[in-house]
Amino acid sequence: MNSYRPSEFFSNIYKISENTLYYKAYGAGEWFDTSSWTPVHSPIDNSLLGYVPRLTYSDVERVIDRVYSSGRWSIRNTPGYKRLQYMFKIADLMEKYAEDFINVLIYNTGKTYSQARGEVLSSISRLRDAPLDARKVPGEYIAGDWDASTLETDSIVRKEPYGVVLAIIPFNYPLFDTVSKFVYSTVSGNAIIIKPPSADPLPVLLFARIVEESGFPRDAFAVLTISGKEADPLVADKRISVVSLTGSSSTGRHVLSVGGIKQYIMELGGGDPAIVLSDADIEQAAKSIAAGIYSFAGQRCDAIKLILAEKPIYDKLSKLIIEELKKVRVGDPRDPSTVVGPLIDSSAVNNMIAAINDAIEKGGRVLYGGRHLGGNYVEPTLIEFESHENMVKTKLYREEVFAPIALITWFDKDDDAIRLANGRDYGLDAAVFGRDLDRIRKYVRYLEVGAIYVNDMPRHGVGYYPFGGRKNSGIGREGIGYSVEYVMATKTIVFNYKGKGIYNYLV
Repeated sequence: MNSYRPSEFFSNIYKISENTLYYKAYGAGEWFDTSSWTPVHSPIDNSLLGYVPRLTYSDVERVIDRVYSSGRWSIRNTPGYKRLQYMFKIADLMEKYAEDFINVLIYNTGKTYSQARGEVLSSISRLRDAPLDARKVPGEYIAGDWDASTLETDSIVRKEPYGVVLAIIPFNYPLFDTVSKFVYSTVSGNAIIIKPPSADPLPVLLFARIVEESGFPRDAFAVLTISGKEADPLVADKRISVVSLTGSSSTGRHVLSVGGIKQYIMELGGGDPAIVLSDADIEQAAKSIAAGIYSFAGQRCDAIKLILAEKPIYDKLSKLIIEELKKVRVGDPRDPSTVVGPLIDSSAVNNMIAAINDAIEKGGRVLYGGRHLGGNYVEPTLIEFESHENMVKTKLYREEVFAPIALITWFDKDDDAIRLANGRDYGLDAAVFGRDLDRIRKYVRYLEVGAIYVNDMPRHGVGYYPFGGRKNSGIGREGIGYSVEYVMATKTIVFNYKGKGIYNYLV
């Protein structure tokens, strides 16, 4: 049994039996459990952190009914200024209990102290940036005199909440993605039901305790520890108006097929290309690209997975990236000297090793790394391909492998780099390193991605700049002041004043 336990403030979210923690789900105002349980392990050493309720759809039916029948009106009838006050109160409480959130991210998600602290601080910032979302909530006025058919009329265009948002959270940023979806959903007046990740649900449950303490309308918020296999009826439920999902492309396709006609915002698979031109600052590019490979063990949708280097600088860039990867210490994230912690579980390790073997079989050469270090720990890995034809057949090119691993190859012409970057089924981000703005402008025009980072690794951060994918990388955009537009319905009200003498047009 791992020694992790939240502080006394969170004691009402679990019960203790034989020195084991049994956590509860939050059902729109009440903490509850069931007779069936799911174990939660630490990726650090696979030790048991406790159990969460193994809910079924029948278990959560009454929660959904409460959120739909009363909760969506409780939050909608809460004045906008007060919704913002709740965000600030939650931020203050999260700041007060920051060490609890840092520790739960270390133990349950496998993040280093620095990474965990960064996620907590980003979550607090996201809450305090809620006024930037609120700017997009008001509607607009449209005069009718711009078309002959609408003379003597005008209209107002309202933005109003859809009702109930279902937020499906990924394992890699369980706290921040929960906070982000919570903010833009509720600032706009929606109730929200959160499905936490099965691998690391504990940060989300701690957040629910904070929301409860803030005084936020209790019936407008729930955290339900339902497994992905049991979640299909929840996704399909007609009382759910919006599904906000961050996850894999395969999960996104499944949710779309199950959910039917409703509103979706999806940030799905990625794994980004980095293109390095011959006039780039090679040392700076190598450092940024290496960090893009190993940051949070490559378990980021915006991690760099494909490096395309112009031929004159290819050898130097490869050597510099390898030098940067050699500096990285892989190990227990509780050790302050650790840079790369564990993958989330053994299946992630197995997937990475299978991808390495597949690349070698197709002609790839491991330039660095490639070893399984035991448990959930792996080396950051760089694999070289001389043949583009063989590279594009690999698992690493065709799929998103959530691990610290990337392909590297060279190109002669810009069109070749663009073709290889666009050839993947994903279109989340890309990075371009160079000084020639005319060449870079061509990449900006032709790369089929949602965001391009010039002379930097892709990093979504707090979402101050909007991000989101094309192709299999998603639907809609995440970001402060952008996501909120996907959880609000547009309602047009037209007023007819014909013959009332209000408008006296000169026609």
